[in-house]
Amino acid sequence: MAAGDHDNNYSLWAAMGSAVMTGLGLARAQPDRSVLVVTGDGEALMGFGALATVAVQNLPNLTVAILDNGHFGETGMQVSHAGRGLEFDRVAAACGFSWTARITDLDGVTDLQRQLATRDGVKLAVIKIAAAEAPRVLPPRDGSYVKNRVRAALGFQPI
Repeated sequence: MAAGDHDNNYSLWAAMGSAVMTGLGLARAQPDRSVLVVTGDGEALMGFGALATVAVQNLPNLTVAILDNGHFGETGMQVSHAGRGLEFDRVAAACGFSWTARITDLDGVTDLQRQLATRDGVKLAVIKIAAAEAPRVLPPRDGSYVKNRVRAALGFQPI
């Protein structure tokens, strides 16, 4: 939530491991829109198999960005698999993602921004960040509200 809350943010509660697959569903349902999934290394580990599924689907409008601090921030900053050497970008490349990157500086972020504009296959960027206890900024918790807000942002009626 460091970038703030927006009408097109689909925040998930009690759904660790489902961000990438939720993004896949959104990208499939909205092929004319670019979908960027922003998640953490701990959350991505809980849905690890999703990377293979996303690569096989190869939707050109889907990009996954993993904020990797090498820790499970949600549960007390224990060292994660990424903190012990797992490299998500290499896993994604092995799965068949069309573009992968490990970003460690602002030049890499600029390259990611350029990649978001292309439609040549599914992409994944690992953005290395410092392990720190950041202040918590919590998104809305009402699932119906979040769902209908996103639907409205996409031009659909609430259900």
